[in-house]
Amino acid sequence: MDTKKLRQKILDLAIHGKLVQQDPNDEPASVLLERIKAEKERLIKEGKIKRYKKPVETSDTPHYGNVPFEIPNSWEWCKLGTVNEIARGGSPRPIKDYLTNDASGINWIKIGDTTKDGKYIDSVKERIRPEGVKKSRLVHKGDFLLTNSMSFGRPYILNVDGCIHDGWLVISPIGEAYMSDFLYYLLSSSFAFEQFTNVASGGVVTNLNSDKVADTKFPLPPLAEQKRIVVEIERWFALIDQIEQSQSDLQGTIRQTKSKILDFAIHGKLVSQDPNDEPAIELLKRINPDFTPCDNGHSEKLPQNWCWAKGKFIFSQMKSARPTGTYPLDLQPERGIRGR
Repeated sequence: MDTKKLRQKILDLAIHGKLVQQDPNDEPASVLLERIKAEKERLIKEGKIKRYKKPVETSDTPHYGNVPFEIPNSWEWCKLGTVNEIARGGSPRPIKDYLTNDASGINWIKIGDTTKDGKYIDSVKERIRPEGVKKSRLVHKGDFLLTNSMSFGRPYILNVDGCIHDGWLVISPIGEAYMSDFLYYLLSSSFAFEQFTNVASGGVVTNLNSDKVADTKFPLPPLAEQKRIVVEIERWFALIDQIEQSQSDLQGTIRQTKSKILDFAIHGKLVSQDPNDEPAIELLKRINPDFTPCDNGHSEKLPQNWCWAKGKFIFSQMKSARPTGTYPLDLQPERGIRGR
C-alpha cells in the first residue's frame, strides 16, 4: 500500500470539502473573509504591514468561473496574500561575519534546523548578531515558513522567533482566517505544491516569488469546519501510521524469514538427505583432482554426505585473487553444486 498517496488523498478530500459534512449553523467563510480584510486594511494604514503588489486584472476574491474546483457554498476562494502577509527572507553577507555564540544573538533559522517529515521548527543551531537583523527578515512564533529551494514548497510552523535567509518565504497570518493546523495541511497538499510550482521561477534552482505566492488561490472553509476537518485528518493519519508500522514489522519479519531459510539451506536442514546421492566429497575428487579434504574440525556440523571445502576448489579463479574461506558443499542430482 502506498501510504504517501493515501495521505495526499485524505488532504485532497479535505480541501475539496468532502472529508466532513458541512453544518448550516457555521459562520460562513464570507463573513470571516470580510472581517480579515478589514483587519488587514487597518494594519496597512497603521504601517504595520505592506500591501502586496497584485498582478494586473486580479482581485482579492477570484471570480467563481476561474477557480480550480468547486467548493461547498459556505466556503470561499481567496488569495493567500489576502489573509496572510508573505515575504522572502534575506541574508546579511558574508554570513560568517554575523554569526555569534553570544546570548544576545538572534536565532538564525536554516533548512538544517528542520527534521524529516517534521511539522515544527523548535530550535536552531546558530545565531546572528543583532545588527544583522536589518539585512535579514525577522519572523515570529506561529509564522509559517515555506521552503524556497531544496525541498521546494515544504511548510513548517515556527515555535521560535528569529531571522530567515532568502531560502525561505514567511507566511504570517492576519487575524485568524485559517487555523494553524488546517493551514499546515492545506499547504502540505498536492494542490498547494501544484499552485506553487505553477508560479515558481528559475532555471536550475526553482524559486518562489512572494508576490506570486500571495496571488495563489486557496479554499477557505468556515473556522468551525476547519476544526472538524483537522480532527478527521489526524484520525485518518493515525490509522495510516499504524498501517506503516505494520508494514515495517511485516517487512522485518520477511527479511528475518528469508535469512533463516538460507541458514537452514546451507546447514543441510532445509530438505531431507537421500542416502542414494553421490557424496559431495566424491564429486569434488572428480571435478578437481587437486582437492584436499578438510579436517572437518569445524564447529558447524554438516549432514553425513556433505563436506567442507576451501573456496579455491569449488570456484573459478578470479583475476584479482583466488577465493579464500571454507564452504559447506553437498551434491543433489537435481540441484548440482552449492556453496556459500
